[in-house]
Amino acid sequence: MKNLLVAQSGGPTAAINATVAGVVACALSSGKVDHIYGAVNGIEGVLAERFVDLREKLDSAEKLDLLAQTPAAALGSCRLKIREREQLKQIVEVLKKREIAYFIYTGGNDSMDTVDKLSAYIAEEGIEGIAVMGAPKTIDNDLMGTDHCPGFGSAAKYIAATFAELERDCHVYTTKCVTIVEVMGRNAGWLTASSALARLNGGNGPDLIYLCEKPFDTEDFLKVVEEKLKTQDSVLVAISEGIKDAEGHYVSEQVQTKALDNFGHAYISGSAKVLEQIVQDRIGCKVRSIELSLMQRCAAHIASATDISESRMLGMKACQSALEGQSGQMAAVIRKSDDPYTVTFETIPVKDAANAEKKVPDAWITPDGHDVTDEMIAYLKPLIQGECRNICENGIPVHIRLY
Repeated sequence: MKNLLVAQSGGPTAAINATVAGVVACALSSGKVDHIYGAVNGIEGVLAERFVDLREKLDSAEKLDLLAQTPAAALGSCRLKIREREQLKQIVEVLKKREIAYFIYTGGNDSMDTVDKLSAYIAEEGIEGIAVMGAPKTIDNDLMGTDHCPGFGSAAKYIAATFAELERDCHVYTTKCVTIVEVMGRNAGWLTASSALARLNGGNGPDLIYLCEKPFDTEDFLKVVEEKLKTQDSVLVAISEGIKDAEGHYVSEQVQTKALDNFGHAYISGSAKVLEQIVQDRIGCKVRSIELSLMQRCAAHIASATDISESRMLGMKACQSALEGQSGQMAAVIRKSDDPYTVTFETIPVKDAANAEKKVPDAWITPDGHDVTDEMIAYLKPLIQGECRNICENGIPVHIRLY
């Protein structure tokens, strides 16, 4: 029989391990796979041959369930950009050496670029017997070709719950106060938009929502905040970390260095801190900034059951497609309806997702740029449904370690 390899890349989520659980479950039940390997630290681990035996590590249904509730990347991650053909040759040599016929790579835009380049190289070189499939992952929800991404629903659920709780806390005192909450999202505001779901059970949620798709006008922001403070004790604001001014400059550039990551992306957190200082200087009321940071992507204790279930299904779809001989494809969620919520799991050419960004449609942002529309709520609401029954010991959830 042939062997299978699965690896993870990019930013961790609360659901990426559920996708690996789906891959392993499909491989185990197929009868077509001998060794099931996991590469430690993504494509870096493939190049260095840092593998773990997942048949041994995940030898029961209970352990697969435990993996599915474990946040972050149980196999480790990386941000290695494949830039040279020699790297692709080295990867293929490792796959051949280990008799790996199926390689499943789960990640976001840049990870799908790796899948695209590797599968194209294999086809160009006429190499037979190696299938490469992508499985989507990103809390940013910015992958093209799939209705939404594994990890996004759970992050959206955390953000919605957090804003509902913050809104209650903000109105305890009569002292005028502004609270600015920074949500992840470099160029796509899907996560920030999910703060509006805090209103579903009758709460007010955020008073203002600013997505990175629209230019951010500081003067207009201050004007709107001041107007709201005239009639209410507190103003709660949700902003994307990637908000930019009309010239395209990140608001956070005022407090950030020019450092770049391995993919050439600027580090951009800090927008809320900048606005906190501006409000303090110009309005003079009590003001605080909150950066949700890593919590929004690792909060598995409040994961969406829909998200975890779909993530496992996408892992199974990616694996099954590879076993059937597909390569250079990405598993995807195709939505059929909002209410009732129905989807199918299909595959698309990975080149359609690699290095492209799906942004929030203008029609889903209110004309004043301060909020989102009912269409956005209809899109988001199904993705946060259901609660996961976490396995707990000593009062906290149990997590699995694979290496």
